[in-house]
Amino acid sequence: MASPLAQFEVKTIVPLEIGGLDISFTNSSLFMVIAVAISGGFLVLAGGRGAMVPGRLQTMAEMTYEFIGGLIRETIGNEGRRYFPIIFTLFMFILVGNMLGMVPYSFTFTSHIVVTFVMASVVFIGVTVLGLVRHGMHFFSFFVPPGSPIFMWPLLIPIEIISYLSRPISLSVRLFANMLAGHTLLKVIAGFIVSLSVFGVLPLALVVALTGLEILIAFLQAYVFTILTCLYIKDAIELH
Repeated sequence: MASPLAQFEVKTIVPLEIGGLDISFTNSSLFMVIAVAISGGFLVLAGGRGAMVPGRLQTMAEMTYEFIGGLIRETIGNEGRRYFPIIFTLFMFILVGNMLGMVPYSFTFTSHIVVTFVMASVVFIGVTVLGLVRHGMHFFSFFVPPGSPIFMWPLLIPIEIISYLSRPISLSVRLFANMLAGHTLLKVIAGFIVSLSVFGVLPLALVVALTGLEILIAFLQAYVFTILTCLYIKDAIELH
């Protein structure tokens, strides 16, 4: 039986190298392209007609749009509308990527720390630049907890800085670890179905239950990544 971790192996499809740098097109790249194509295709097909009486696709698209719009209004406020495109794109990309990973023999690119860390770094750098452009040097007052006595600043400021710099790490590890652990557990338990033969009914029932749970987790992780992005943007806008 193949190792449970074999499903996460990155395989080269089209080898490419420029200046000694490996930029090969891999199975991870392929499923990222597929995720973008599915997301874009879904929105184009759903909104192409713009019928007065929406069909199923249009209803789903409108529900997704309103869900993210409501999330932004609740966390950032009306000013957050200008950041809707990037937040909505992140949510759709992560959600579709997570759901693609539930398809047998597919590849879950969100189970790789390098992918999730790049997404988290884009959010972190973008939010930091937003804060600096909006507030200038006053942005650094974010690292001084409001109401704290001055004599505590030498202790509190380094803690706040470390906490701020750890944001892309926690954001990326949370998504990566949940998807990796869930898929590994499913693979391990599925292996018992074959090895136990007729007695594999219990593992089969457990796999079915875990698959439903994993689908829920796939949605929740896209939601958590999105809402944390909204909260980070709110911090950059309001500071305290």
